Amino acid sequence: MNPIKEFRVGSLYTNDEIRFALEVENLGGIRPSVDAQKNLRHVAVLTAAEDSGKLHIENPYHDRIEGDVLTYTAQGREGDQELTGRNKRLVEQYAVAIPFFGFVNVGKQTYRFLGLLELLRHSQEIQSDRRGKLRKVWLFEFRIHSKPDVVPIGHANEIAAALLTESRKQNPLVELEREVSELPDSENVPHPMSNPAEVETIRGQLMQVAPIKFEHLIQDLMTKNGFRDVKVT
Repeated sequence: MNPIKEFRVGSLYTNDEIRFALEVENLGGIRPSVDAQKNLRHVAVLTAAEDSGKLHIENPYHDRIEGDVLTYTAQGREGDQELTGRNKRLVEQYAVAIPFFGFVNVGKQTYRFLGLLELLRHSQEIQSDRRGKLRKVWLFEFRIHSKPDVVPIGHANEIAAALLTESRKQNPLVELEREVSELPDSENVPHPMSNPAEVETIRGQLMQVAPIKFEHLIQDLMTKNGFRDVKVT
C-alpha cells in the first residue's frame, strides 16, 4: 500500500490508510507519532462522536461534535483516567504547535477527516465507564479547523503553526490553560463534585436538551444568579 500524501476535509479514509500515512499505531483513539528522540511529530485523534449505533458498553466515551468544537474523552475505558501516557501527550500542543489530525468514525474501520484540531482546554468530569461504574475522566475540547480543506502531511507542521498562532491571538485563554497544565499537581486537582451519582444523572439529562434550549437554560440560570442583560447570541 502506497501511503497517501494528504488528507482532504470530508473525505473518507480506512484505518490502514491513516495508520501508514501518519506512521501511527493501528489501535486507539489517540495515536501519537514520535521521532527517534521520542519527540512528538503529530497525533491522530479518532472519535466515534457521530456513532450513535454502538452500545454504551462497547463505547463508554461521551464524545460530541457541536459546530466546530469536538469534546473528546481521554483514553481508558474503565476506572479513573489519568493524565499520563497518550492522554498527557495531547497537552503538549499548548506549548508547541503540533499537528493534530482529527477523524470521526463512520463505520467499518472507515473515518472521515474533520481537519486539524486545536486544543482549547482540558478538564475533569464524572462519567460512567463500560461497566456502568462512575469514574473520573479527562475531557479535551478541540476547535476543528476545516480550512485549509487539503492538508499535505509533509507541510502539516507549518499549517498547524499558522493556524494556532492566529487563533490564539483571538483566544488568549488558551495560554492560561497551558500555564495551568504545567503546574506540578495539575492532574491531581480534586474534582468539585460532592455527589457523583447525582451529577452523572443531571449530566445525562442535560445531554438530551437541544442546543438552542440549553442556551436559554443557561440564560435563565445566569439571570437567577444576579447577572443582568443576559442575551442568547
